[in-house]
Amino acid sequence: MESQVPPLNTGSSVVSVQELIKETMDAVPERYVRRDQEPQILSDKGSTETPVVPVIDFGKLSSDPIAGDQELQKLHEACKDSGFFQLVNHGIGHSLLEDLRHEIEEFFKLPLSEKEKFGRRSGEFEGYGSVPRSEEELDWGDRFLMTVNPVAKRNPRLFPRLPMSLRNTLDSYIKETQKLAMWLLHLISKCLDIEMNKMKEIFEDGFQILRMTYYPPCPQPELVVGLTPHSDATGITILHQINGVDGFQIKKDGVWIPIHILPHALVVNVGDTMEILTNGLYNSIEHRATVNSIKERMSIAMFFNPKLDSEIGPIQSLMTKESPALFRRIKMEKYVSDFSSHKLDGKSYLEKMKL
Repeated sequence: MESQVPPLNTGSSVVSVQELIKETMDAVPERYVRRDQEPQILSDKGSTETPVVPVIDFGKLSSDPIAGDQELQKLHEACKDSGFFQLVNHGIGHSLLEDLRHEIEEFFKLPLSEKEKFGRRSGEFEGYGSVPRSEEELDWGDRFLMTVNPVAKRNPRLFPRLPMSLRNTLDSYIKETQKLAMWLLHLISKCLDIEMNKMKEIFEDGFQILRMTYYPPCPQPELVVGLTPHSDATGITILHQINGVDGFQIKKDGVWIPIHILPHALVVNVGDTMEILTNGLYNSIEHRATVNSIKERMSIAMFFNPKLDSEIGPIQSLMTKESPALFRRIKMEKYVSDFSSHKLDGKSYLEKMKL
């Protein structure tokens, strides 16, 4: 999810990095320069390390009782130790993913005048454009973010007004990821040894947001950041790297590590809400997006949250005398509202939730 901040006075209703790179530039404009960003970890030879990351085979989880138990343990360990994993054999067809890639590419190719119709408006967190992190700072990326569930909460000027082919493809993808998310949450209940319908109870027909992001190439990629370092406010996030260009990084043991995403794999990461629900047993992962000088990168993320009218806090059965509640309880609607008005800054918002 994204933070709400005052819009920049740019003279245009939408700030677009895509439009900016059409201009000839010798240097990145100052408002995009992020000197506060830590470098990624490098090997002794100076080449980027590709660490071993958890890869979960969803096919085994859902169809093979023996191998499934081993995958379930891997899932549990990934949520505890890494806070994220790559999911393969997830059941979302390659043809749908290919259609999705094509439709999203076509959307970002539209003239700015067309995309401006979906522009983010002052005081709203939804819509199209580049989101300022403060009055002075911008990330090097354009995004289109919108509420997709509950359907009644959809902004009438966004999803319903999209080109029909994009809308239909997104609708199919949303339904597939919703099914996948509920299966994963069911399996997480099993991992945690809690009442099997507990996660379903919390998340079914919950508050869900979709974000499509376009990161243009940058002449000085070392000076910018595509997406500010943060942990998601969600229960879980499902990310698809649309065009196969890497840029996703996680923070582990205090350093930034680049992740190579496998072809057709989905990245699933634990969010702050899941850390709260599990009373700290599972860890939300701090992550960011970087850019390069040659190729644009595109991604689509689905953010899965509990129902807005629910209350979140540590699940009762995961608290003991030895492990009392680490987080306070809060209404989900207030939690989302507070997060949306909070500047992205690592896991700082989760810290505010601690008792």
